[in-house]
Amino acid sequence: MSKATSKQGTILAIDDNTDILTSLRLLLKQHFQTVHTEAHPDALPTLLKNTRYDVILLDMNFTKDVSSGAEGFHWLEQIHHIDPNIPVIMLTAYGDVDTAIQAIKRGATDFVLKPWQNEKLLATINSALNLASSRREVETLKTSERSLKNAINAQSAPTHDFIWSSPAMQSINALIDKVAVTDANVIILGENGTGKEVVARELHRRSLRAQEVFIGVDMGALPETLFESELFGYVKGAFTDAKEDRAGRFELANGGTLFLDEIGNLSFPAQSKLLAALQNRMITRLGSSKQIPLNIRLVCATNMPLYTMVEEKQFRQDLLYRINTVEIHLPPLRERKEDIPLLAEHFLKSYCAKYRKPAMRLTPPALKKLEQYPWRGNVRELQHTLERVVIMNDATLIDASDIALSTPNSASQQGSEGNLHVDNLNLDDLEKLAIRKSLQKHNGNVSHAAEELGLTRAALYRRMEKYGL
Repeated sequence: MSKATSKQGTILAIDDNTDILTSLRLLLKQHFQTVHTEAHPDALPTLLKNTRYDVILLDMNFTKDVSSGAEGFHWLEQIHHIDPNIPVIMLTAYGDVDTAIQAIKRGATDFVLKPWQNEKLLATINSALNLASSRREVETLKTSERSLKNAINAQSAPTHDFIWSSPAMQSINALIDKVAVTDANVIILGENGTGKEVVARELHRRSLRAQEVFIGVDMGALPETLFESELFGYVKGAFTDAKEDRAGRFELANGGTLFLDEIGNLSFPAQSKLLAALQNRMITRLGSSKQIPLNIRLVCATNMPLYTMVEEKQFRQDLLYRINTVEIHLPPLRERKEDIPLLAEHFLKSYCAKYRKPAMRLTPPALKKLEQYPWRGNVRELQHTLERVVIMNDATLIDASDIALSTPNSASQQGSEGNLHVDNLNLDDLEKLAIRKSLQKHNGNVSHAAEELGLTRAALYRRMEKYGL
């Protein structure tokens, strides 16, 4: 392998003697990828802010004090205050054992006397490079662990197991079995609340990556400004609040499954960045030039009509082809009512345990009431309904009268000419009613309803999910 292809490391040399800087630059550029030189130590804070150095060569004595080493110690302290992981090699023409020991005690990695021997200087720098690499690996592992814990905690909201008995879900179950053992990209389509994340987790559980991590990202809740930092990560100093290196969700999911929920909410620029990462199987942290290879299983989900959005130039066709090697269409709960008894039993058991109540069961009239309800919010609405039942009741036998269900089409909600009319002025109720009315008016066309309501499509979808519409 040639030297050109094997050179690594970004080195900064600081010395007020320009002849020494020239000598260092000529020597070091033959062996290391990037070499910066600087005659004025006052420039250090700016240099460290703009560039991530692997090793710093720091003169011990500048013009103010040519022999004590006090200036060198001062700037050593400043460097470690900015980044304690950078190895610093001290340079001096007045070195002795006491000064060397003092430099090491104050955090210097090593000590080199001027004039130096080229072979010894290069060996010292290479040793420091190895130390820098080890320190940063440890730091990356620590930050990745913290980020991973945060990601797991953020997903700690209760979900239900993959429960079904209907013929409609039997085919879904068979498809999951067939696809899970591959690494094919999967997109899960379905209305809000149908259990798309549950299916994504089931794909992971049955996959060859089951022992690795499952990382989920709600793209609908991710601000545009945080897209790159959350997904790709960043290095210290990449932006004002970047106080440490942080792994993004792609890195955290390496070896496992990455679930991108509500992918239809992505803006066009964000879609392009995601496509590039998936095509190249590489990501780059913000503020870094180092490419990190990806080894993930990608599962996406949305309740939005992606094919219509492609036709309307709202979603990239090439990204759609990249993420939908296999499509799973989840039917709404009203089309698989055979699943309601099992789901209801599961939720009752789960919430009785959560709220420390005796086991509850449904009477036949109560179960019939659940089966006849349209469940516009799908499984999520059923889940919340049964949680409310457990909270509000102390009896172990739940009758139909114990289950409160909304009546979205009641006459009290609209006037004789179709105008909005409510008995209370609760803002959430008014917003929910306005959205429902607009969707009815436009026969479910989300684009037209969003335009009438003065909302973006993404904002309207978030509100629809909020109100179980």
